[in-house]
Amino acid sequence: MIRRLCVFTGSTRGADPALVESAEEIGRDLARRGIGLVYGAGGAGLMGAVAEGAMSEGGEVIGVIPRFMVTREWGRDDLTEVHVVQTMHQRKAMMADLSDAFLALPGGLGTLEEIFEVWTWRQIGLMDKPLGFLDLPTQTGEGFWQPLLTALRGLVDAGFVSQASLDAIVVAPTLDEALTRFAERGTSPALLRPGS
Repeated sequence: MIRRLCVFTGSTRGADPALVESAEEIGRDLARRGIGLVYGAGGAGLMGAVAEGAMSEGGEVIGVIPRFMVTREWGRDDLTEVHVVQTMHQRKAMMADLSDAFLALPGGLGTLEEIFEVWTWRQIGLMDKPLGFLDLPTQTGEGFWQPLLTALRGLVDAGFVSQASLDAIVVAPTLDEALTRFAERGTSPALLRPGS
């Protein structure tokens, strides 16, 4: 059962205003389902939108942020819980520890780095929690993550990523489908705590 979902997403709004609206609705939907949101504590972009949506419905919102980001006033302090850590590594480890599953919404380098790190942890046996990409439609009608998935299939074809590893991730166009597929895969405790 997923009690808390870690969402990785952009700290900027991106070029498509519909993605901001989608992020806010995802936050509201999580709260209505009683699923807590774990995220990077940012106040701007899609990160801010998903948190705002969850809080507007009275949902649990837990933010984890490094001290240097607090100093730069990149975070928000009106969440259910805010954990201030020293490093980005500690941030990701705590977010992973607090969460039952991981979902990447549209974002950039930081989003990719975060979801790829937990995916790597899963592959090498540090944990066995479900993860995936929310493939929201873009202005062109194509799913946001389709170009990345094409590149990943190329890595499979080149022999650098196993088909089993690619098959281990959920790719879904809606939150409802992502959560359903996460539940089908089940969750289990971390085999080792990340960073340990």
